[in-house]
Amino acid sequence: MSAKKVLIVDDEPDICELIEITLMRMGLDSQSAQTLTDARLLLKTEPFNLCITDMRLPDGNGIELVEHIANHYPDIPVAMITAHGNMEAAVRALKAGAFDFVSKPVDIQVLRRLVSSATSLPKDIPQQKQKTTITGSSLAVASLLENIAKMARSQAPVFIHGESGSGKERVARMIHEQGSRAEAPFIPVNCGAIPSELMESEFFGHLKGSFSGATTDKKGLFQAAHGGALFLDEVAELPLHMQVKLLRVIQEKAARRVGASQEEPVDVRILSASHKNLVELVNAGKFREDLYYRINVLELKVPSLRDRLEDIPLLARQIVGSLAERSGLTTPPKLDSTAMKALLDYHYPGNVRELENILERAIALAENNTITAADLQLENRLTHSVTQDEPQNDSLELQSREKQAIMKALEKTRWNKTAAAKLLGLSLRQLRYRLEKYDIE
Repeated sequence: MSAKKVLIVDDEPDICELIEITLMRMGLDSQSAQTLTDARLLLKTEPFNLCITDMRLPDGNGIELVEHIANHYPDIPVAMITAHGNMEAAVRALKAGAFDFVSKPVDIQVLRRLVSSATSLPKDIPQQKQKTTITGSSLAVASLLENIAKMARSQAPVFIHGESGSGKERVARMIHEQGSRAEAPFIPVNCGAIPSELMESEFFGHLKGSFSGATTDKKGLFQAAHGGALFLDEVAELPLHMQVKLLRVIQEKAARRVGASQEEPVDVRILSASHKNLVELVNAGKFREDLYYRINVLELKVPSLRDRLEDIPLLARQIVGSLAERSGLTTPPKLDSTAMKALLDYHYPGNVRELENILERAIALAENNTITAADLQLENRLTHSVTQDEPQNDSLELQSREKQAIMKALEKTRWNKTAAAKLLGLSLRQLRYRLEKYDIE
Protein backbone atom coordinates (compact mmCIF):
# COMPACT_ATOMS: atom_id res chain seq x y z
CA MET A 1 0.00 0.00 0.00
CA SER A 2 1.51 3.33 -1.13
CA ALA A 3 2.11 6.12 1.39
CA LYS A 4 -0.21 9.10 1.45
CA LYS A 5 1.10 12.13 -0.35
CA VAL A 6 1.13 15.80 0.67
CA LEU A 7 1.55 18.85 -1.56
CA ILE A 8 3.58 21.67 0.08
CA VAL A 9 3.22 25.13 -1.48
CA ASP A 10 5.69 27.70 -0.14
CA ASP A 11 8.44 29.84 -1.66
CA GLU A 12 10.63 29.64 1.47
CA PRO A 13 13.01 26.63 1.15
CA ASP A 14 13.52 26.40 4.94
CA ILE A 15 9.76 26.01 5.57
CA CYS A 16 9.44 23.41 2.81
CA GLU A 17 12.35 21.42 4.21
CA LEU A 18 10.97 21.53 7.78
CA ILE A 19 7.56 20.27 6.63
CA GLU A 20 9.12 17.60 4.35
CA ILE A 21 11.22 16.18 7.22
CA THR A 22 8.18 16.16 9.54
CA LEU A 23 6.06 14.35 6.94
CA MET A 24 8.81 11.84 6.17
CA ARG A 25 9.05 10.94 9.89
CA MET A 26 5.26 10.40 9.85
CA GLY A 27 5.62 7.96 6.94
CA LEU A 28 4.17 10.35 4.35
CA ASP A 29 5.46 11.29 0.91
CA SER A 30 5.56 14.94 -0.16
CA GLN A 31 6.18 17.18 -3.12
CA SER A 32 6.83 20.92 -3.07
CA ALA A 33 5.81 23.82 -5.29
CA GLN A 34 6.93 27.44 -4.96
CA THR A 35 4.11 29.13 -6.89
CA LEU A 36 0.38 28.88 -7.48
CA THR A 37 1.02 27.97 -11.11
CA ASP A 38 3.28 25.04 -10.20
CA ALA A 39 0.81 23.87 -7.56
CA ARG A 40 -2.09 23.83 -10.03
CA LEU A 41 0.01 21.85 -12.51
CA LEU A 42 0.97 19.24 -9.90
CA LEU A 43 -2.67 18.89 -8.80
CA LYS A 44 -3.61 18.11 -12.40
CA THR A 45 -0.99 15.42 -12.83
CA GLU A 46 -0.60 13.74 -9.43
CA PRO A 47 -2.94 12.51 -6.64
CA PHE A 48 -2.60 14.15 -3.19
CA ASN A 49 -4.18 13.47 0.19
CA LEU A 50 -3.45 16.91 1.66
CA CYS A 51 -2.19 20.33 0.62
CA ILE A 52 -0.28 22.68 2.95
CA THR A 53 0.09 26.18 1.53
CA ASP A 54 1.51 29.50 2.64
CA MET A 55 -0.75 32.55 2.53
CA ARG A 56 1.70 34.69 0.53
CA LEU A 57 3.01 33.31 -2.76
CA PRO A 58 4.97 35.00 -5.60
CA ASP A 59 2.05 34.87 -8.07
CA GLY A 60 -0.94 35.19 -5.75
CA ASN A 61 -2.12 34.09 -2.32
CA GLY A 62 -3.08 30.88 -0.62
CA ILE A 63 -6.79 31.78 -0.55
CA GLU A 64 -6.88 31.43 -4.34
CA LEU A 65 -5.41 27.94 -4.03
CA VAL A 66 -7.90 27.00 -1.30
CA GLU A 67 -10.78 28.07 -3.56
CA HIS A 68 -9.28 26.29 -6.57
CA ILE A 69 -8.92 23.03 -4.67
CA ALA A 70 -12.40 23.36 -3.13
CA ASN A 71 -13.89 23.73 -6.62
CA HIS A 72 -11.84 21.12 -8.51
CA TYR A 73 -10.52 18.66 -5.89
CA PRO A 74 -13.03 18.78 -2.98
CA ASP A 75 -11.65 15.57 -1.43
CA ILE A 76 -8.24 17.18 -0.77
CA PRO A 77 -8.15 19.06 2.56
CA VAL A 78 -6.05 22.24 2.59
CA ALA A 79 -4.13 23.63 5.57
CA MET A 80 -3.05 27.27 5.53
CA ILE A 81 0.21 28.64 6.95
CA THR A 82 -0.37 32.15 8.30
CA ALA A 83 1.75 34.78 10.03
CA HIS A 84 1.69 34.52 13.82
CA GLY A 85 -1.27 36.34 15.34
CA ASN A 86 -2.92 37.02 11.98
CA MET A 87 -6.31 35.53 12.87
CA GLU A 88 -8.05 37.57 10.16
CA ALA A 89 -6.10 35.69 7.48
CA ALA A 90 -6.80 32.38 9.20
CA VAL A 91 -10.53 33.10 9.35
CA ARG A 92 -10.54 34.11 5.66
CA ALA A 93 -8.86 30.81 4.78
CA LEU A 94 -11.32 28.79 6.84
CA LYS A 95 -14.31 30.58 5.29
CA ALA A 96 -12.85 29.85 1.84
CA GLY A 97 -12.82 26.13 2.66
CA ALA A 98 -9.48 25.44 4.37
CA PHE A 99 -9.41 22.43 6.69
CA ASP A 100 -7.33 24.22 9.35
CA PHE A 101 -4.40 26.61 9.75
CA VAL A 102 -0.99 26.67 11.42
CA SER A 103 0.92 29.84 12.39
CA LYS A 104 4.55 30.75 11.72
CA PRO A 105 6.95 29.87 13.22
CA VAL A 106 5.56 26.39 12.63
CA ASP A 107 5.17 24.34 15.81
CA ILE A 108 6.10 20.74 14.89
CA GLN A 109 3.63 19.17 17.35
CA VAL A 110 0.78 21.35 16.09
CA LEU A 111 1.73 20.49 12.50
CA ARG A 112 1.82 16.75 13.25
CA ARG A 113 -1.64 16.86 14.84
CA LEU A 114 -3.03 18.82 11.91
CA VAL A 115 -1.55 16.45 9.32
CA SER A 116 -2.72 13.41 11.26
CA SER A 117 -6.29 14.76 11.42
CA ALA A 118 -6.39 15.83 7.79
CA THR A 119 -5.02 12.56 6.40
CA SER A 120 -7.45 10.49 8.49
CA LEU A 121 -10.59 12.21 7.22
CA PRO A 122 -13.11 9.48 6.37
CA LYS A 123 -14.15 9.34 2.73
CA ASP A 124 -17.52 7.97 3.76
CA ILE A 125 -19.15 7.20 7.09
CA PRO A 126 -20.50 3.63 7.29
CA GLN A 127 -24.17 3.72 8.35
CA GLN A 128 -23.55 1.58 11.43
CA LYS A 129 -20.95 4.06 12.72
CA GLN A 130 -23.30 7.04 12.53
CA LYS A 131 -24.45 7.08 16.14
CA THR A 132 -26.51 10.23 15.68
CA THR A 133 -28.96 10.77 12.83
CA ILE A 134 -31.74 13.12 11.75
CA THR A 135 -35.01 11.54 10.64
CA GLY A 136 -36.68 12.97 7.57
CA SER A 137 -36.84 12.92 3.78
CA SER A 138 -37.78 16.57 3.21
CA LEU A 139 -35.67 18.93 1.13
CA ALA A 140 -34.85 20.86 4.31
CA VAL A 141 -33.37 17.75 5.95
CA ALA A 142 -31.54 16.71 2.77
CA SER A 143 -29.90 20.15 2.57
CA LEU A 144 -29.03 20.04 6.28
CA LEU A 145 -27.39 16.61 5.97
CA GLU A 146 -25.37 17.79 2.98
CA ASN A 147 -24.09 20.82 4.90
CA ILE A 148 -23.26 18.69 7.95
CA ALA A 149 -21.10 16.41 5.75
CA LYS A 150 -19.27 19.42 4.28
CA MET A 151 -18.58 21.00 7.66
CA ALA A 152 -17.40 17.69 9.11
CA ARG A 153 -14.46 17.83 6.68
CA SER A 154 -13.14 21.05 8.23
CA GLN A 155 -11.68 22.06 11.58
CA ALA A 156 -13.23 25.54 11.38
CA PRO A 157 -15.53 26.73 14.18
CA VAL A 158 -19.22 26.27 13.35
CA PHE A 159 -22.10 28.38 14.67
CA ILE A 160 -25.41 26.54 14.62
CA HIS A 161 -28.54 28.59 14.98
CA GLY A 162 -32.17 27.57 15.15
CA GLU A 163 -35.21 27.67 17.39
CA SER A 164 -35.28 26.00 20.80
CA GLY A 165 -35.91 22.27 20.50
CA SER A 166 -34.95 22.08 16.80
CA GLY A 167 -32.00 19.74 17.40
CA LYS A 168 -28.91 21.97 17.46
CA GLU A 169 -26.91 19.63 19.74
CA ARG A 170 -27.84 16.66 17.53
CA VAL A 171 -26.46 18.54 14.51
CA ALA A 172 -23.25 19.38 16.42
CA ARG A 173 -22.79 15.70 17.34
CA MET A 174 -23.22 14.67 13.71
CA ILE A 175 -20.58 17.18 12.55
CA HIS A 176 -18.20 15.72 15.15
CA GLU A 177 -19.00 12.06 14.40
CA GLN A 178 -18.45 12.48 10.66
CA GLY A 179 -15.12 14.28 11.02
CA SER A 180 -11.54 13.29 11.72
CA ARG A 181 -12.01 13.79 15.49
CA ALA A 182 -14.84 11.26 15.75
CA GLU A 183 -12.92 8.96 18.13
CA ALA A 184 -12.03 11.88 20.45
CA PRO A 185 -14.34 13.41 23.08
CA PHE A 186 -17.42 15.49 22.25
CA ILE A 187 -18.09 17.69 25.28
CA PRO A 188 -21.40 19.59 25.35
CA VAL A 189 -21.93 22.44 27.80
CA ASN A 190 -24.93 24.71 28.34
CA CYS A 191 -23.40 28.16 28.85
CA GLY A 192 -26.52 29.40 30.61
CA ALA A 193 -26.41 26.66 33.25
CA ILE A 194 -23.02 27.52 34.80
CA PRO A 195 -22.96 30.13 37.59
CA SER A 196 -20.93 33.18 36.52
CA GLU A 197 -18.47 32.89 39.41
CA LEU A 198 -17.62 29.27 38.50
CA MET A 199 -17.30 29.72 34.74
CA GLU A 200 -13.54 30.25 34.53
CA SER A 201 -12.85 27.16 36.64
CA GLU A 202 -15.38 25.06 34.68
CA PHE A 203 -14.01 26.06 31.29
CA PHE A 204 -10.28 26.16 31.99
CA GLY A 205 -9.82 24.15 35.21
CA HIS A 206 -7.95 25.17 38.37
CA LEU A 207 -5.03 24.22 40.59
CA LYS A 208 -5.38 23.04 44.16
CA GLY A 209 -5.54 25.98 46.57
CA SER A 210 -6.16 28.58 43.85
CA PHE A 211 -9.35 29.68 45.61
CA SER A 212 -11.48 28.72 48.60
CA GLY A 213 -12.86 25.23 48.03
CA ALA A 214 -10.26 24.20 45.44
CA THR A 215 -9.09 21.11 47.34
CA THR A 216 -7.70 19.29 44.29
CA ASP A 217 -6.43 20.07 40.81
CA LYS A 218 -9.25 20.03 38.27
CA LYS A 219 -9.34 19.80 34.50
CA GLY A 220 -11.58 22.23 32.68
CA LEU A 221 -13.93 21.58 29.78
CA PHE A 222 -11.25 22.60 27.26
CA GLN A 223 -8.79 20.07 28.69
CA ALA A 224 -11.50 17.38 28.75
CA ALA A 225 -12.27 18.04 25.07
CA HIS A 226 -8.57 18.04 24.02
CA GLY A 227 -8.28 16.43 20.59
CA GLY A 228 -12.05 16.51 20.13
CA ALA A 229 -14.83 19.08 20.09
CA LEU A 230 -16.37 21.44 22.64
CA PHE A 231 -20.03 22.28 21.99
CA LEU A 232 -21.03 25.62 23.53
CA ASP A 233 -24.82 25.53 23.65
CA GLU A 234 -26.59 28.86 24.23
CA VAL A 235 -23.28 30.69 23.75
CA ALA A 236 -25.17 34.00 23.86
CA GLU A 237 -25.57 33.50 27.62
CA LEU A 238 -21.82 33.92 28.26
CA PRO A 239 -21.08 37.08 30.28
CA LEU A 240 -18.75 39.60 28.65
CA HIS A 241 -15.76 38.78 30.90
CA MET A 242 -15.92 35.12 29.77
CA GLN A 243 -16.30 36.13 26.15
CA VAL A 244 -12.90 37.85 26.37
CA LYS A 245 -11.25 34.75 27.87
CA LEU A 246 -12.90 32.44 25.33
CA LEU A 247 -11.68 34.62 22.47
CA ARG A 248 -8.08 34.37 23.70
CA VAL A 249 -8.24 30.56 23.95
CA ILE A 250 -9.60 30.28 20.41
CA GLN A 251 -6.91 32.60 19.05
CA GLU A 252 -3.95 31.19 20.96
CA LYS A 253 -5.12 27.54 21.09
CA ALA A 254 -4.00 27.52 24.72
CA ALA A 255 -5.75 27.84 28.09
CA ARG A 256 -4.54 28.74 31.56
CA ARG A 257 -6.05 27.08 34.61
CA VAL A 258 -7.10 29.28 37.51
CA GLY A 259 -4.04 29.65 39.75
CA ALA A 260 -1.55 28.57 37.05
CA SER A 261 1.27 30.80 35.79
CA GLN A 262 1.48 29.31 32.30
CA GLU A 263 -0.93 28.38 29.54
CA GLU A 264 -1.15 24.83 28.24
CA PRO A 265 -1.95 23.93 24.60
CA VAL A 266 -5.51 22.83 23.84
CA ASP A 267 -6.46 21.26 20.54
CA VAL A 268 -10.23 21.68 20.43
CA ARG A 269 -12.74 22.28 17.65
CA ILE A 270 -15.34 24.85 18.72
CA LEU A 271 -18.97 24.19 17.84
CA SER A 272 -21.49 26.65 19.26
CA ALA A 273 -25.21 27.29 19.10
CA SER A 274 -27.91 29.72 20.14
CA HIS A 275 -31.58 30.36 19.47
CA LYS A 276 -30.89 34.09 19.83
CA ASN A 277 -29.87 36.47 17.05
CA LEU A 278 -26.17 37.13 17.74
CA VAL A 279 -26.01 40.00 15.25
CA GLU A 280 -28.66 41.86 17.25
CA LEU A 281 -26.76 41.14 20.47
CA VAL A 282 -23.54 42.43 18.90
CA ASN A 283 -25.30 45.64 17.85
CA ALA A 284 -26.70 45.99 21.37
CA GLY A 285 -23.23 45.59 22.90
CA LYS A 286 -24.16 42.35 24.66
CA PHE A 287 -21.93 40.07 22.59
CA ARG A 288 -18.38 40.83 21.44
CA GLU A 289 -18.10 41.38 17.70
CA ASP A 290 -14.59 39.86 17.52
CA LEU A 291 -15.79 36.68 19.27
CA TYR A 292 -18.80 36.50 16.96
CA TYR A 293 -16.53 36.43 13.91
CA ARG A 294 -14.28 33.77 15.49
CA ILE A 295 -17.08 31.31 16.32
CA ASN A 296 -19.14 32.07 13.20
CA VAL A 297 -16.54 31.04 10.61
CA LEU A 298 -18.99 28.46 9.24
CA GLU A 299 -22.70 28.97 9.83
CA LEU A 300 -25.46 26.37 9.79
CA LYS A 301 -29.19 26.93 10.21
CA VAL A 302 -31.30 24.11 11.62
CA PRO A 303 -34.83 24.18 10.14
CA SER A 304 -37.81 24.38 12.48
CA LEU A 305 -40.29 21.51 12.49
CA ARG A 306 -42.78 23.84 10.77
CA ASP A 307 -40.34 24.00 7.83
CA ARG A 308 -40.44 20.23 7.34
CA LEU A 309 -43.99 19.12 8.19
CA GLU A 310 -43.76 16.28 5.64
CA ASP A 311 -41.28 14.59 7.99
CA ILE A 312 -43.79 14.38 10.86
CA PRO A 313 -45.39 10.96 10.04
CA LEU A 314 -42.01 9.22 9.88
CA LEU A 315 -40.62 11.21 12.81
CA ALA A 316 -43.67 10.59 15.01
CA ARG A 317 -43.60 6.82 14.41
CA GLN A 318 -39.89 6.70 15.19
CA ILE A 319 -40.37 8.67 18.42
CA VAL A 320 -43.31 6.47 19.50
CA GLY A 321 -41.23 3.35 18.84
CA SER A 322 -38.30 4.72 20.83
CA LEU A 323 -40.51 5.82 23.76
CA ALA A 324 -42.32 2.49 23.81
CA GLU A 325 -39.03 0.59 23.92
CA ARG A 326 -37.81 2.82 26.75
CA SER A 327 -41.05 2.15 28.67
CA GLY A 328 -40.76 -1.61 28.20
CA LEU A 329 -43.79 -1.93 25.89
CA THR A 330 -43.59 -4.98 23.63
CA THR A 331 -45.68 -3.38 20.88
CA PRO A 332 -45.50 0.37 20.15
CA PRO A 333 -48.90 2.13 20.08
CA LYS A 334 -50.27 3.06 16.66
CA LEU A 335 -51.19 6.60 15.67
CA ASP A 336 -54.68 6.62 14.15
CA SER A 337 -55.68 8.96 11.31
CA THR A 338 -57.16 11.59 13.67
CA ALA A 339 -53.92 11.73 15.66
CA MET A 340 -51.78 12.06 12.54
CA LYS A 341 -54.00 14.84 11.17
CA ALA A 342 -53.81 16.69 14.49
CA LEU A 343 -50.01 16.39 14.50
CA LEU A 344 -49.79 17.74 10.94
CA ASP A 345 -52.07 20.69 11.80
CA TYR A 346 -50.16 21.74 14.94
CA HIS A 347 -47.62 24.61 14.82
CA TYR A 348 -44.86 23.26 17.20
CA PRO A 349 -43.41 26.31 18.95
CA GLY A 350 -41.12 23.87 20.78
CA ASN A 351 -40.12 21.94 17.63
CA VAL A 352 -38.96 18.29 17.82
CA ARG A 353 -38.51 18.45 21.59
CA GLU A 354 -42.18 19.44 21.95
CA LEU A 355 -43.28 16.66 19.60
CA GLU A 356 -41.44 14.15 21.80
CA ASN A 357 -43.16 15.57 24.89
CA ILE A 358 -46.60 15.41 23.22
CA LEU A 359 -46.12 11.79 22.17
CA GLU A 360 -44.70 10.71 25.55
CA ARG A 361 -47.83 12.02 27.24
CA ALA A 362 -50.09 10.48 24.58
CA ILE A 363 -48.60 7.02 25.14
CA ALA A 364 -49.47 7.32 28.83
CA LEU A 365 -53.08 8.22 27.97
CA ALA A 366 -53.63 5.86 25.02
CA GLU A 367 -56.04 2.91 25.31
CA ASN A 368 -56.17 -0.24 23.19
CA ASN A 369 -52.60 0.51 22.11
CA THR A 370 -53.86 3.28 19.81
CA ILE A 371 -53.09 6.99 20.05
CA THR A 372 -56.00 9.24 19.06
CA ALA A 373 -56.21 13.00 18.62
CA ALA A 374 -57.78 13.24 22.09
CA ASP A 375 -54.72 11.55 23.63
CA LEU A 376 -52.47 14.24 22.14
CA GLN A 377 -54.37 16.96 24.05
CA LEU A 378 -53.21 19.65 21.67
CA GLU A 379 -56.17 21.88 22.59
CA ASN A 380 -54.99 21.84 26.22
CA ARG A 381 -51.46 22.57 25.08
CA LEU A 382 -52.61 25.71 23.31
CA THR A 383 -54.42 26.72 26.50
CA HIS A 384 -51.28 26.18 28.59
CA SER A 385 -49.29 28.48 26.31
CA VAL A 386 -51.81 31.28 26.90
CA THR A 387 -51.72 31.31 30.71
CA GLN A 388 -49.25 30.43 33.44
CA ASP A 389 -51.63 29.37 36.16
CA GLU A 390 -55.33 29.12 35.42
CA PRO A 391 -56.81 27.59 32.28
CA GLN A 392 -59.48 29.44 30.35
CA ASN A 393 -63.15 28.54 30.90
CA ASP A 394 -63.15 25.06 29.43
CA SER A 395 -66.23 22.95 28.91
CA LEU A 396 -67.12 20.28 31.48
CA GLU A 397 -66.04 17.65 28.96
CA LEU A 398 -62.59 19.20 28.61
CA GLN A 399 -62.22 19.46 32.38
CA SER A 400 -63.22 15.82 32.77
CA ARG A 401 -60.63 14.79 30.18
CA GLU A 402 -57.99 16.92 31.87
CA LYS A 403 -58.69 15.34 35.25
CA GLN A 404 -58.51 11.88 33.69
CA ALA A 405 -55.20 12.74 32.01
CA ILE A 406 -53.76 13.95 35.32
CA MET A 407 -54.85 10.77 37.11
CA LYS A 408 -53.28 8.56 34.42
CA ALA A 409 -50.02 10.53 34.52
CA LEU A 410 -49.87 10.28 38.32
CA GLU A 411 -50.51 6.54 38.22
CA LYS A 412 -47.86 6.05 35.52
CA THR A 413 -45.27 7.97 37.55
CA ARG A 414 -46.35 6.36 40.86
CA TRP A 415 -47.58 9.75 42.09
CA ASN A 416 -44.29 11.52 41.48
CA LYS A 417 -45.66 15.03 40.90
CA THR A 418 -42.52 16.38 39.23
CA ALA A 419 -42.41 13.49 36.74
CA ALA A 420 -46.17 13.70 36.15
CA ALA A 421 -45.96 17.45 35.43
CA LYS A 422 -43.23 16.81 32.85
CA LEU A 423 -45.30 14.06 31.25
CA LEU A 424 -48.29 16.41 31.00
CA GLY A 425 -46.28 19.32 29.66
CA LEU A 426 -47.06 21.42 32.75
CA SER A 427 -44.94 23.22 35.30
CA LEU A 428 -45.05 21.81 38.84
CA ARG A 429 -46.91 24.94 39.91
CA GLN A 430 -49.57 24.40 37.21
CA LEU A 431 -50.01 20.76 38.24
CA ARG A 432 -50.42 21.69 41.91
CA TYR A 433 -53.11 24.20 40.96
CA ARG A 434 -55.02 21.51 39.07
CA LEU A 435 -54.65 18.97 41.89
CA GLU A 436 -56.33 21.47 44.21
CA LYS A 437 -58.95 22.40 41.59
CA TYR A 438 -60.00 18.78 41.00
CA ASP A 439 -59.55 17.83 44.68
CA ILE A 440 -57.00 15.11 43.86
CA GLU A 441 -55.14 13.94 46.95
